[in-house]
Amino acid sequence: MPATPQFTTAAYGMAAVLAWGTSDFLGGYATRRANAFLFTTVVNLGGLLVVGTLAFATHAPFPPERSVAWVLAGGISGGAGLAIFYRALSSGRMGLTAPVAAVLGASIPAVFSMFTEGLPGRIPLLGFFLAATGLWLITRSEDGSKPEGIGLAVLAGIGFASFYLCVRQAGNVSAFWIAALTRTGGLLITGLIVLLHGKFREITPAGVRWGVVTGCIDSLGTMLFVYASQAGRLDEAVVISSLYPAVTVLLARLFLKEHFTRWKFVGLLAALAAVPMIAAQ
Repeated sequence: MPATPQFTTAAYGMAAVLAWGTSDFLGGYATRRANAFLFTTVVNLGGLLVVGTLAFATHAPFPPERSVAWVLAGGISGGAGLAIFYRALSSGRMGLTAPVAAVLGASIPAVFSMFTEGLPGRIPLLGFFLAATGLWLITRSEDGSKPEGIGLAVLAGIGFASFYLCVRQAGNVSAFWIAALTRTGGLLITGLIVLLHGKFREITPAGVRWGVVTGCIDSLGTMLFVYASQAGRLDEAVVISSLYPAVTVLLARLFLKEHFTRWKFVGLLAALAAVPMIAAQ
């Protein structure tokens, strides 16, 4: 039997979670020793080289002008949001930045989708609520720290939300070209900021290598999200894909030995339980 659109969206969305969660872990770790915008420029350049090569190698049809404009706009907003997100992660504010950026980035497109595509069923709606709750539990601050990074979190979340919406407006065009053009938009905005500030040396050779790897993985996540959004509803694709902080937190626990509380574990279970509910008919 062919897979339902909801199942296909959930499968691609969960694959995007793995890719984006891994790239955010690498990016947040690497930017502790590098300028966030310079590192993100390397990320965009590395990702562009990979997905651009794939787009040419597969002879994927180039999108029409309208789609190109939407994707470039999404790349600019998403690229700026990613740099801000990396900067907040590297400053040790993950407990605040991750939940605000992820939930805000998911909620704006989800509300937009509900207005334009209609409300989903009761079970998917309950899944949305469970996913948001799980995401908050996974990434909430455990030390009662003051919300000093709330401005960065809000800016990053708005950037991510704009990226989701712009990619959706591009239509059912090649995922390779969407990924390549979003990297182009991100490279334009972050490269311009680096040029204006003249900070060309605030990164090590190891940081450049990690930036290229991060860009490749992040671009894979972008392509998977595109497939998810094209297969079904935007709100389903966005909410599932926005569970990526769960992977980042798990990797931080495994490799950096960061504290993993009981509530984070409960949040992880809630996030996992939300996926089949969102994908339900």
